[in-house]
Amino acid sequence: MKYITAFILLLTSHIALAANPSVVIDTNQGQITVELYPEKAPKTVANFLAYIKRDEFKETTFHRVIEGFMIQGGGFLASGQRLETLASIQNESKNGLSNERGTISMARTGNPHSASRQFFINQKDNSFLDASTNKWGYAVFGKVTVGLEVVDKIANVKTASQDKPVEPVIINKITLVKDSAE
Repeated sequence: MKYITAFILLLTSHIALAANPSVVIDTNQGQITVELYPEKAPKTVANFLAYIKRDEFKETTFHRVIEGFMIQGGGFLASGQRLETLASIQNESKNGLSNERGTISMARTGNPHSASRQFFINQKDNSFLDASTNKWGYAVFGKVTVGLEVVDKIANVKTASQDKPVEPVIINKITLVKDSAE
């Protein structure tokens, strides 16, 4: 009986993991697949998916790239034009997730509840960006599952002032990948 219970637990844990949506960030440097965590950051994931469903990341850039830190994108075209945003969302940084290497988080201003469309992928562990009892952090809402070498490649491009890549790093499109459980 305990083997049957163990098997059922193993099977249901696999199904629970498969339920998380994944997206593919297709760039001119390669593809990055990211698993999203709607149970930990429901508002953030819903916001991110809303931009994807409206195809509003198409032809945006990773406009801020800092080797040994992170790559940030989603808010500007290669021309430098800032894109319109949906309403800002509630900060979900106190969800127990940490800004570890390969995680995706929401960018924001000094106002903790100002995140809208810009996101970043941590190239290294950046726990100083996490929330604590006395401060808001940057909300982690997923993690790279395939393509971390692409993140590293982007992080190492030549940059100019304000950490902007000399040659634009284009996000061709971000696509929602259907779950295998569907």
